[in-house]
Amino acid sequence: MLRLETYAALLDRWTRAINLVSRASLSDLWRRHMLDSAQLLPLLPAVPAARRRVIVDLGSGAGFPGLVLALLGAGEVHLVESDRRKAVFLREVTRETGSDARVHDQRIEDMPPIAADVVTARACAPLRKLLGYAQKIPGPAPGTRPCCLFLKGKRADEELTEARKQWTMRVDTSPSRSDPSGTILRIGLLDREITIF
Repeated sequence: MLRLETYAALLDRWTRAINLVSRASLSDLWRRHMLDSAQLLPLLPAVPAARRRVIVDLGSGAGFPGLVLALLGAGEVHLVESDRRKAVFLREVTRETGSDARVHDQRIEDMPPIAADVVTARACAPLRKLLGYAQKIPGPAPGTRPCCLFLKGKRADEELTEARKQWTMRVDTSPSRSDPSGTILRIGLLDREITIF
């Protein structure tokens, strides 16, 4: 909890200088950002005891959900953020909190593949685009694909409709615990096709 409090204090301080999150949302930081991210923890797939779970967080921004998951001990987390100022902030939080999250300050399209168990994203891109990014990330073993956990807002149904024009999907959604209009999509990648559990 102390590490999350350190993160919250840094977020408050840095948001005054750069646009990390809306200032209005800081008054409800623990529900709107911390809980919103932490609710993914029980949805993460299990991994063999001999190794750590690897998570790639696309478009990390201020660190949601990836940095919260790292601070909660979810595994080895790779934060992908092309905005240099936000990447500097993420590095500062990882240093101050002792998190072993790794920051990649580059565009998602330019990042070399990182074998991952999970791909996460929140407020990054439309689902159709996220699926394209996620398809390029290999799974933990040859021939496998990572599970995807995407936090979506009230337009989740529209995004699913649009994504179905390019992807074959089976859909199961979970309601967000932090936002009544939010939805969590848990997606499994199978070769070139995508299946949503």
